[in-house]
Amino acid sequence: MNEQAYLDLCRHILHNGKDKGDRTGTGTRSVFGYQMRFDLKEGFPLLTTKRVPFRLVWSELLWFIKGDTNIRFLLENNNNIWNEWAFESWITSSKYDGPDMSDFGRRRLTDESFAADYEKEMDRFKRRILEDDDFAKEFGNLGNVYGKQWRAWRTSDGNVIDQLKEVIHSIKTNPDSRRHIVTAWDPEDVPGNMALPPCHTMFQFYVQNGELSCQLYQRSGDTFLGVPFNIASYALLTHLIANECGLEPGEFVHTLGDAHLYHNHFEQIEKQLSRDPGPLPELNIYAPEKSIFDLSIDDVGIEGYHPHPGIKAPVAV
Repeated sequence: MNEQAYLDLCRHILHNGKDKGDRTGTGTRSVFGYQMRFDLKEGFPLLTTKRVPFRLVWSELLWFIKGDTNIRFLLENNNNIWNEWAFESWITSSKYDGPDMSDFGRRRLTDESFAADYEKEMDRFKRRILEDDDFAKEFGNLGNVYGKQWRAWRTSDGNVIDQLKEVIHSIKTNPDSRRHIVTAWDPEDVPGNMALPPCHTMFQFYVQNGELSCQLYQRSGDTFLGVPFNIASYALLTHLIANECGLEPGEFVHTLGDAHLYHNHFEQIEKQLSRDPGPLPELNIYAPEKSIFDLSIDDVGIEGYHPHPGIKAPVAV
């Protein structure tokens, strides 16, 4: 079963990983170099041992596909997964006029009074992003993150490359090429032009026997919170590009560099590992005649998804 590949990764990290410090100060247990394979003909790999909200996966991927880098689109679709990075840019700016929010990622977990202030300030931030165009332009933009690199890669001569359009054209016109690659890792932008350097850094497509497969290289994977989203997102992208190119979805191969579990996720992952996986859902593209670049949020969905309940865990920022 496809899901077993992910559960095996979690067990492997718990039992064989090494404890390390990390950028967030939370601490991780990690392994380096790990690969999972998902046969997309066996079902859509959305975890069943805990609920993974598909609409959040799809709205984030649609945001990437559109080349958008401002969280306003995400908030309009009730997607809050990028809020903390934009919020941090506001609370560290000279224009912030609220209570001290420094180190909010950890303080909100241990200080109830601070957590209440944080929620109040985050709500105020989100409202301003949605209602104030100038504020959204200044503080909702995350810099040259995924959408920018996929759709408007900056060249040395001042032009841009639409990598996603070019790779689709390449798949259609030269399916046997070994150059069906999209990269989000721009060494020039990483130091200061991105709210978060890309974790899923590069992906490559492969065509064989009328099927499209995709391999992702992910330099860093938050295995409990992030990796389930990444699996679903790139499986979905493979389905969408296969549909665009008149191919069937084949396999999604997920290669990880630093695959880690945060120390404050151990209890949650043990709970998840105690559960039995169920049948995988089916992905439906309700408007298969549309180009991937014209899809809307209601054009894609899943059926037959009956997971165990979700498991909450803190995000390390």
